[in-house]
Amino acid sequence: MAARLKGRLAPIESKNVPLRIAQYERSRDLSFALHVARVMVAGKISNCAEVLTRHNRNHAECRLQNEIDQLTASSQKARRGRGFKTLRGIEGTAAAIYFPGFARCLRRNFNFQKRTRRPPADPVNSLLSFAYSMLYNEAISACAATGFDCYIGFFHAIHYGRCSLALDLMEEFRPLVADRLALNLVNLDVIKADDFHKEDGKGFYLNDEARKRFLREYERIATSEFAHKQTNERTSLRRALYGQALVLQRSILHGGDY
Repeated sequence: MAARLKGRLAPIESKNVPLRIAQYERSRDLSFALHVARVMVAGKISNCAEVLTRHNRNHAECRLQNEIDQLTASSQKARRGRGFKTLRGIEGTAAAIYFPGFARCLRRNFNFQKRTRRPPADPVNSLLSFAYSMLYNEAISACAATGFDCYIGFFHAIHYGRCSLALDLMEEFRPLVADRLALNLVNLDVIKADDFHKEDGKGFYLNDEARKRFLREYERIATSEFAHKQTNERTSLRRALYGQALVLQRSILHGGDY
């Protein structure tokens, strides 16, 4: 399902003016911005490998090890990326490796050839686009809650009306939240092919009842607790997203690696 942000409820702008000033200054510091971008892209690719690894454990017939190995190598390469153009090239190559593997994870006769947007060309792309839109809004909330200007990013270029920092922040979470959600909805038969209708020139859309099921499963994935790999504390993907915004805040204000 394609979606566009038309409005949001938001508190009064954060009082953390020093953070926003530092954010603006750091966004012009190419060395710092590149460091942040490297970590975000490497994390995203690593999490793509993690999604395939989890599936491969229980479904060895999908034969995903080659894609997993290539993605792991791409993640390491991203950490050494020498420029933004190079990083975007690594990210694009990783996507070309990942999505064919992702397609082999799908069951229930859902057809998925490649990632398409605006409009999503099939039901799986519709689920991914809807999930990315939900995650984008979560990232905007995390930016606002930590006092950032969500329009000023480090990896995603600044464009009028685009919350570039929210896009940055959600990169690492795309596979773990949105892609896992799409796989669960299809493979667990929560969403069926006849839950979609196609509008000419506008792609595929979920019906109202299926959308409720989608939102319930999204909330389950976003709030399910797990042990954080770095802190070993119990957290959820939603809290981890907010926590990642705090890590970036500390890095901008006090220095140190992101």
